[in-house]
Amino acid sequence: MEASFRPAWKTMLAFAIIYFVWGSTFLAIRVGVREVPPLVFACMRFFTAGAVLYAWMRMKGTPAPNLREWAAISVVALCIFVFDYGLLFWAEQRVPSGIAAVMLATIPVFMALSEILFLRTQQLTVRLAVALLVGIGGVLILVSHSVGLAEKPIDPAGAVALVIAAISWSIASAMTRKLPLPESKVMSSGAQMLAGGIMLAIAAAAFGEFRGFHIQAISRGAWFALAYLIVAGSIIGFTAYVWLIHHESPTKVGTYAYVNPVVAVIVGYFLGGEVVGLRTLLGTLLVLVSVIVITTTRVKKPAVVTMGNRMQEVAEP
Repeated sequence: MEASFRPAWKTMLAFAIIYFVWGSTFLAIRVGVREVPPLVFACMRFFTAGAVLYAWMRMKGTPAPNLREWAAISVVALCIFVFDYGLLFWAEQRVPSGIAAVMLATIPVFMALSEILFLRTQQLTVRLAVALLVGIGGVLILVSHSVGLAEKPIDPAGAVALVIAAISWSIASAMTRKLPLPESKVMSSGAQMLAGGIMLAIAAAAFGEFRGFHIQAISRGAWFALAYLIVAGSIIGFTAYVWLIHHESPTKVGTYAYVNPVVAVIVGYFLGGEVVGLRTLLGTLLVLVSVIVITTTRVKKPAVVTMGNRMQEVAEP
């Protein structure tokens, strides 16, 4: 009987969370990195969220990862949290939050390229080739200084960082299929965030971000942004995603990848005072068209890869 009530409120609430909460996290990141060094801020978010999820699963009786699984977790955490999220947090000091979300929406583009060129699990069809070119074209419009669209192009260093972040996520997604990660998605994600938080702390220390940083100087707004990222973005958002993936088709759940960038652009415009001009609109449109075409072109059975609070579907070999 419970299933008949799911569409009435549970399913709608869960979709609203992964659509709007995840889409709004990009602005929360931008608010935080205005005051807190980016790697330190990312460390605070993921170490705390990971520790909570890990402790929760251990209290529920879920076995801790073994040494082999911890080794795999560490590899994935390095790619996702140090290179992907670390670069995202750093780039949001230079790039509007909405544009950062659009740039990271290109992850399926790089995943498709890796499947075609390296994994050989996808064939290059005319449909995919056009979609890839459209997505790359959208990115070029956002960063190009030669396209006369009045709106200022995004910072080149920030753009490069976001492209590397998207590629790093794609590599991690490909590796995850081969690595011995814990069977429990929640335990795996919690352990990855915990390991990633520790690695981010090491990276922050290596880059000297702790020097001159005083935690008591953080404003109430930055603390609120951090709490929002930990509780709403990572813990509640991930719980909603896991619930959905067990009750709805992966294709439906995967629509968050199309909605999040749009939400991020809108939230950044209305709440963050970010500029949205013709360049942003055109680049966003091209990237989203590319993502929709690529993610709806399946030749293998989809499997879900979960990392942090952003998830991607990949095709099993």
